[in-house]
Amino acid sequence: MPLNTIAAAAKALAQGNTTAEALVDQALTRIADPAGEGKRAFIAVHAEGARASARAMDALRKAGRAPSRLAGIPISVKDLFDEAGHTTTAGSAVLRGAPAAKVTAPCLQRLIRAGLVVLGRTNMTEFAFSGLGVNPHYGTPASPWDRAKRRLPGGSSAGAGVAVADQMGFAALGSDTGGSCRIPAALNGVVGWKPTAKRVPLDGVLPLSGSLDSIGPLARSVGDCALIDALMAGGEDPTPPAARPLAGLRLGLPRGTYLTDSMDGTVGAVFSRTLTRLATAGVRIIEFDLPELAEIPAANATGGFAASEAWAWHRALIAEKADGYDPRILARIRRGETMSAADYIALRAARARIIAAVAARTAPFDAVISPTVPLIPPRIAEVEQEADYNRINMLLLRNTSVANFLDRCAISLPCNAPGEAPVGLMLMGEHGGDAALFSIAAAVESALAG
Repeated sequence: MPLNTIAAAAKALAQGNTTAEALVDQALTRIADPAGEGKRAFIAVHAEGARASARAMDALRKAGRAPSRLAGIPISVKDLFDEAGHTTTAGSAVLRGAPAAKVTAPCLQRLIRAGLVVLGRTNMTEFAFSGLGVNPHYGTPASPWDRAKRRLPGGSSAGAGVAVADQMGFAALGSDTGGSCRIPAALNGVVGWKPTAKRVPLDGVLPLSGSLDSIGPLARSVGDCALIDALMAGGEDPTPPAARPLAGLRLGLPRGTYLTDSMDGTVGAVFSRTLTRLATAGVRIIEFDLPELAEIPAANATGGFAASEAWAWHRALIAEKADGYDPRILARIRRGETMSAADYIALRAARARIIAAVAARTAPFDAVISPTVPLIPPRIAEVEQEADYNRINMLLLRNTSVANFLDRCAISLPCNAPGEAPVGLMLMGEHGGDAALFSIAAAVESALAG
């Protein structure tokens, strides 16, 4: 029986029931399978280096010198993180010829120092600027659900979500600016974590929006996400979170807002069923008003943080290589060209005001609950037309982007039954409330599995 979680694999390694080399070989075999999605989920595979690292970790463990109990666990890295000796292309064609990174991003280096093995670099929406996961340069990997119909993986951490779902490693590093860890988690049936933004250092990670960017993992359990998050944040010898008692837990459900509007029939039914299960387990689901959510689209109307800050980073590259960009991504970046300094300052002020107002409204609750996205995975072919691309992209980003604007931690975990279309449940915690949210998510995960 295959090991499914980091916790289970670490235990098997400690007991001598498997080896890092075996775990890495299994993952590489999955990636290389011509019938699978590996060729689209990965932009680069470090097969030789991963096997060498695995053998080294096995030797260190045998000598009693393993750098951590997670040493030898294979993971993947979104093609946004600097990795010494490899070019960071961010899923683009225009950076293919850029020099290789000289220094590894600190958050990734912390995982390597703990002995985790990097399998390769995963595919993504070009420059992380879409929630769909479509990439015309490297191909688009399909969600594991209803794969014959080639459904969207979600973005921008598209390859990360597919890699974790298809057991091409135990976890994947992603980034989340508007939902880029949580959207692919929801569409691929795995767990995706967005920390409070500055919890994990952004150095060495190609930016989309410095105001909104955060770094998080995708994995197959809440506990596994917590382990990777703790290491990236600088923790030593992390342990899975203790599940908080469900009885008396207070989850706020915003009423009359877009967080629960316009769900397709499947998402609506599964979300309703999930609320009933949690209430039966003793959770208090409390509806409340959150009118400030309606102010966020208005605050972003002049372009928002992502467009303005992306334009500042890309403008010189666009002047030289605009023809090499995906036209849809280029158009999104160019929105920032017309945003004035006054618009940007007004946006920052509006954000601060909305953050303070929402904090007061959510203070009585342990977390805010909603669907992660309002749709099951659409077919990749459905976004070929510009209007459909934009419409579905905005729907997928609608709920998740709230946590980024409010600078809060949030998590998506599967709430569908086995065999059903994937549906993600999103829990949003307080700013800096990462540890508490992990404990709540662990409890919810257990309740939904029971």
